[in-house]
Amino acid sequence: MSSSVLVIDIGTSGLRSAVVRPDGSVDGMHHRPFVPSTPFAGLVEFDAVEMARLVLEVSRLSLADAGPVGSVGITNQRASTIVWRRSTGVPIGPALGWQDLRTVGECIMAKLEHGLGLAPNQSATKVAWLLKNHVGDAAAVAAIADDLAFGTVDTWIAWTLSGGSLHVTDHGNAAVTGLCEITADGGPRWHARACDALGVPMRILPTIVASSGVIGHATALDGAPPIAALAGDQQASLIGQSCVRPNMAKCTFGTGGMMNVLLGAQAPDAPERLAHGTFPIVAWSRAGTPAPDVWWASEAIMLSAGTNVEWLRDDLGIISDAADSDAIAASCADTDGVVYVPALLGLGTPHWDYGARGALLGLTRGSGRAQVVRAVLEGVAHRGADLLEAVEADHPDVRVPEIRVDGGMSRNRTFVQALADATGRPVAVSPLSEATTLGAGYLAGLATGTWATFDEIADLWRPLSLVEPRPDPDRARQREKWADAVTRASGWIPELSSLDF
Repeated sequence: MSSSVLVIDIGTSGLRSAVVRPDGSVDGMHHRPFVPSTPFAGLVEFDAVEMARLVLEVSRLSLADAGPVGSVGITNQRASTIVWRRSTGVPIGPALGWQDLRTVGECIMAKLEHGLGLAPNQSATKVAWLLKNHVGDAAAVAAIADDLAFGTVDTWIAWTLSGGSLHVTDHGNAAVTGLCEITADGGPRWHARACDALGVPMRILPTIVASSGVIGHATALDGAPPIAALAGDQQASLIGQSCVRPNMAKCTFGTGGMMNVLLGAQAPDAPERLAHGTFPIVAWSRAGTPAPDVWWASEAIMLSAGTNVEWLRDDLGIISDAADSDAIAASCADTDGVVYVPALLGLGTPHWDYGARGALLGLTRGSGRAQVVRAVLEGVAHRGADLLEAVEADHPDVRVPEIRVDGGMSRNRTFVQALADATGRPVAVSPLSEATTLGAGYLAGLATGTWATFDEIADLWRPLSLVEPRPDPDRARQREKWADAVTRASGWIPELSSLDF
């Protein structure tokens, strides 16, 4: 049997497949755009049936190019929600993307009436909305509950690959749905009280399995290789950048930004957001006896990262391509006092201010295109420093020695240097801009013998570059100036700023 791994990687705007080799190289990559629709402001939907068709298409192409594999790993956009009929395999309505905000009111009511701290980007209220609007009242749902199945994207793809024989999700994906509680032994499980409060029958929920472990076979593919890994995108990126020891950290700078720091095997007391705006998440779990080995991480969130570069290109028109921002920003030594706060969609960690808005401050008659572009890149870098400081403040025993980065902005040298300068930490650039593919491959290979230990995964790390922070005695002053700019950008839309999920 081959020791290579087929990885299916489903993102927010596209999906890909590729084969990960035992040396960590990647072959046979195929990509398809898969952009969700937005029928009205705040609504984000996609066609789950078309997603399944494209997954099978690219998977078969990768296998044709790269040969047979010993296992399959799946990594996915988290918390996007699908409900379907078991008897037909047909969704009851549109799949709701994680960005969908139609259930803001339901989240507020869940907190007021039931004391549940839910956010609209979690699956919990999305499931309830689909049941209410595409099945009916509680009696109607109860009447067909045995034929209903809820899943996040990993669940749907495992169902598709297995011909409907698997209805599963892993600990990491389950833990960010809003429908889980943490058990005494440290593993998340479905939360009966939350399900009851939202009118979600527990029998429609998938079985929670280990992130790394054989769970069934991909009978829809030639050779029916075992499905051996399920992982959310940020968790896959963490292990994909070989962050397998406590205090190791990665930050993904894509459309938004996500920092994850590996904590260890000690479960948190509760899944709620901490004082400085970070969340505990399951990093991954590995099948074992008598129970899976569960590892935890901390997550900090930037609501807009690469979106700000897209704004420069698509809306302001001052750059022709995202890659141009590097050379244009590098053409000036500094911003000449211009500061940009990247709050186009509000501010996430540590502020969680949905009413904050982007701000461009310190402009003079001498401020030009280069200064503005550089200020945008440095603003995203300062937000990265905010995330790091929040993680270390919420976990005083954590000190991150180095930040590993992936995502589209990781290829921007000016930005990476600004991140190193703002954080005061070395920044290592991932060899793959999408490290999620490697991470799902590593988790599947650990389950099937391609790799035996996490130490072997650590040894596969080969950064594209390592950027050291420049000596800067004024870093503290720059961070104070940044904090003042954030204050000015905060609370711009009071009605949104008052929301707290």
